[in-house]
Amino acid sequence: MADKQASSDDYSLGGTQAQPLVAAPELPYKPRDPVAYNPQIGLIGCGGISESHLKAYSKAGYRVTALCDLILERANKRQEQFYAQATTGTNYRELLERPEIEVVDIATHPADRLPIIEDAIKAGKHVLSQKPFVLDLQEGERLVRLADEHGVKLAVNQNGRWAPHFSYIRHAIHVGLIGDLISVHQAVHWDHTWTIGTKFEEIRDLVLYDFAIHWFDFVNHLLGNRPWQKVMAVRTRSLGQNAKPALLAQAIIQFEGGQASLVFDASLKFDSRDTTYIGGSIGSIRSEGSNLGEQLVTITTEAGASSPVLEGSWFPDGFHGTMGELLCAIEENREPLNSARENLRGLGLCFAAIASADSGEAVAPGQVMRLQDGKA
Repeated sequence: MADKQASSDDYSLGGTQAQPLVAAPELPYKPRDPVAYNPQIGLIGCGGISESHLKAYSKAGYRVTALCDLILERANKRQEQFYAQATTGTNYRELLERPEIEVVDIATHPADRLPIIEDAIKAGKHVLSQKPFVLDLQEGERLVRLADEHGVKLAVNQNGRWAPHFSYIRHAIHVGLIGDLISVHQAVHWDHTWTIGTKFEEIRDLVLYDFAIHWFDFVNHLLGNRPWQKVMAVRTRSLGQNAKPALLAQAIIQFEGGQASLVFDASLKFDSRDTTYIGGSIGSIRSEGSNLGEQLVTITTEAGASSPVLEGSWFPDGFHGTMGELLCAIEENREPLNSARENLRGLGLCFAAIASADSGEAVAPGQVMRLQDGKA
């Protein structure tokens, strides 16, 4: 009898057989708080996103005692909402002169933020910088060195890391549940047209830079020290879109021994969807849901499949996580998990993707050091 000839159909269902259900591993995915350290915090920049910062901080019991914004009414509004005893003002230097304030959260836009971070470090304050951290990697490296010289911690508000599903996934990978990382594939389909008429609409790479930095940072964090090789990215305007920046973008990333892909469809008004698939040498992880806050995570290994019941949501728990990690790092005298030093590597990946979208060619991360006039 002739041997059966192999065909593509023989492989189309490979690995999809039902797996036994097993208990989900317990992992410390929730934000951490310091044991005893609860310093006075000053917030510089009281725009829209600061509401999520302060909601998280007040829930965690953090002490915000000063609010600063160029528009006093915005600082006063946040005072009324969250911290009635906090002072308000428009001059951030006056806030930095207060010795009782040990930590500052700087939540302004990137172009305005760099001199504020520098002044805060020189004033001896620990700093949590809004993301994306800088427009120039060399300036970012200078700030990292400056923080070291002044003995303060410098962290970046990559709050996506503490979204419950992302936090659980990164802990699962770092404890080796799926072995060596081979692939990371993420896709987000949603409506980002709320930015029309705001300052965000003036960001040329609104999707690849301001939004996707969470995903570039996440992939970078999962890879650790494994070297990048190249990234290929594209951007385009969606049919009939009214927003100024291109709302469709994607990137393919090659790293040592594996690959990653990021897909962003930011002009879809119906049935939003967020999916993540991560493949490893001894298992896989997938997460999917209708939005970034409601996700079902499934880990599959030889032992079986498990889905943890996760508590919380990206907003506001992600903001609790970033500040909590900085405070824990100060208390424990160590580098924050979300340190500016580590963040620069993920930002370099983002810059390379933008340069690739401009040139149509693959770009090696590390070759592009800055964004200039909205371009890499």
